[in-house]
Amino acid sequence: MSKRRPSGDGMVRKRADGRWEGRIVVGHKNDGRPIFKSAFGKSQKEVMQKLHQLIDVYRGVELDENCRITLGEWLDKWLALKSENLRPGTMKKYYHYANSYIKPHLGDRKISSLTTTDVQKFYNKIKACGRVKGHPERGKEMSASMVRSIHMMLHEALEDAVREHFTVKNPTSGTTIPRLERKPMKVLGDSQLEKFMQAIDGDVWHDFFYTEITTGLRRGEICGLKWSDFDESAGTLKVRRSVSVGKGGECIVGETKTERGERTIILPPSTADLLRNRKEGISSEWIFPQILDSDKPTNPNAAYTKLKQLLKKKRLARHQISRSQAHVRNARARGGRR
Repeated sequence: MSKRRPSGDGMVRKRADGRWEGRIVVGHKNDGRPIFKSAFGKSQKEVMQKLHQLIDVYRGVELDENCRITLGEWLDKWLALKSENLRPGTMKKYYHYANSYIKPHLGDRKISSLTTTDVQKFYNKIKACGRVKGHPERGKEMSASMVRSIHMMLHEALEDAVREHFTVKNPTSGTTIPRLERKPMKVLGDSQLEKFMQAIDGDVWHDFFYTEITTGLRRGEICGLKWSDFDESAGTLKVRRSVSVGKGGECIVGETKTERGERTIILPPSTADLLRNRKEGISSEWIFPQILDSDKPTNPNAAYTKLKQLLKKKRLARHQISRSQAHVRNARARGGRR
């Protein structure tokens, strides 16, 4: 025979199978019917303890009937909403995280029943063997930075789920994510940088990489430069936009990566002279247009591919051009300034 508790203390009853069940109302469906959350135990005392824990957790909460939605279903809806505001590159990563990692492990779990323990086990598993393609040195082990990126996306998605009343709390809160494995950056030294400059001498990409090295601008920002951004007399550049790559490989012109991204930089004299000379032979509005279509800006991916080819050609493939170091060293060597 069931035993009802006072209002606000939930309801406890003994089931036909001999177990005890306690449940509380945690929300209501669109038609007004209540949504229950249950706890089970072998004894009434055990269930009462669990029930009081539920009451503490769900106190003041009013869940929507969509609380029964699975994490996979919510991620599909969430990504569709986010696609209107996030950069294409960010959306591409988010879709990859959701479809390749999160959904296969947690996609069929209801958001409202997902626990911190579930999420922690997920993080531990993908860190140990979550890499889709094996790495020559790590094998299937995932890097700490990748785990952290997946965590940040999942945390944001579940924060929005809490605001939508699909779940009472964010289960990613309280999890432990691996520390970043910071390795020293292998930056081109002076002699190596000079070797790279020799490699681009006479190349159609010379002006692009010279500008990258001597200004420290992000590749997408260089691709987004227009002649209207260049002040010949002052020798300055205004950074107003950035180019990213869409799903189909097309160039998408948008805002700079951060709110502080819009800025004016003083060019080293050698770079200002280079752009003045370049302007005489370019009819496009873009400072660095695509080689085969001058109406479009250079594709950042094409620039990155070319950079890797040049570094490999000079056996510098394991190094990289540092935006914060190489351009300063190069500018100083040529008597320039920032």
